[in-house]
Amino acid sequence: MINVTRSYLPPIEVYNAYLQKLWQSRWLTNNGVMVKELEQELKNYLQSGETLFLGNGTIALQLAIKALELKGEIITTPFSYVATTTCLLWENCIPVYADIKEADYNIDPAKIEELITDKTSAILATHVYGNPCDVIAIKKIADKHKLKVIYDGAHAFGTIYQNKQLLTYGDVATCSFHATKIFHTIEGGALITNDKKLAEKLSLYRSFGHIGDEYFSIGINGKNSEFHAAMGLALLPMMPKFIERRKAITELYDSILLDLPLTRPVSLPDTKYNYSYYPVAFKTEEQLLKTKLLLERNNINTRRYFYPSLNNLPYFKGEACPVSESASLRMLALPIYFELEDAAIKMICEIIKESFA
Repeated sequence: MINVTRSYLPPIEVYNAYLQKLWQSRWLTNNGVMVKELEQELKNYLQSGETLFLGNGTIALQLAIKALELKGEIITTPFSYVATTTCLLWENCIPVYADIKEADYNIDPAKIEELITDKTSAILATHVYGNPCDVIAIKKIADKHKLKVIYDGAHAFGTIYQNKQLLTYGDVATCSFHATKIFHTIEGGALITNDKKLAEKLSLYRSFGHIGDEYFSIGINGKNSEFHAAMGLALLPMMPKFIERRKAITELYDSILLDLPLTRPVSLPDTKYNYSYYPVAFKTEEQLLKTKLLLERNNINTRRYFYPSLNNLPYFKGEACPVSESASLRMLALPIYFELEDAAIKMICEIIKESFA
């Protein structure tokens, strides 16, 4: 079976070196030495003000909403993983969907401003597939209307936009370090912000709102363990190689699939992409399903990423978003991961070609 993604694991002896330290220290969780070391390394990598390591990317979104004290309506994207919407509902906010651009599948700034009301408190946008949103246009709108901006950067670790790490834009950005991501800690996530006071508040919220026996605020258990941090420390030095290999895979796919009626997201100028995913858009859902089935019959797993359009969730209905609704029916993510061999990519492409015959 060739899966749509495959988690990279470091050489066992590298991870074991960290485990030996854990066995000696017996400090396994509660913001231990390795969590703090990973946070510093992430901060260095991202060149950010503050970076907090968390249990997952969803709790990062929830903590950001809570710490920014958001209420009422939040303008967001219908083309994202379901957590982007459900975290808003979980925090008793109302998602208001702005449709997406056809070029990169990110939220369309031109659609945002017309949705702003006196109930709007923020914009929550996703850097879809790791491609940057138009962060400059979104900031202008947010500043004009005094709105907060959260970026769901679950896919965006390692992407650079206008010579800055993409995760450093916005009031706060979140990231997922789930095992399927380009950089992972098995389970994990992060909050990134340049606001030191906000970071202090988020740090308290992450750990039940107290330090030792002193209690300062409400909080929740958003922490992560030393074992997960150790995986991150073992993998972070590999990031340049991860991106380099994914770029080569992307270029090979592009060269073979060039003549097929498929389209790909287009990055903004001044983007250094992380090649998190390899999504292709078909002209029709019928052709997508035909291709997906033929790949499945050959033990190749793909993913409809993202499906459905979030404004059509069964438990929350939003206004029509025709571009997102169309994209969700036609978008398919093909396998891409560090150890995927060229021969496998060529085989996948030949099966896709066959599905069009």
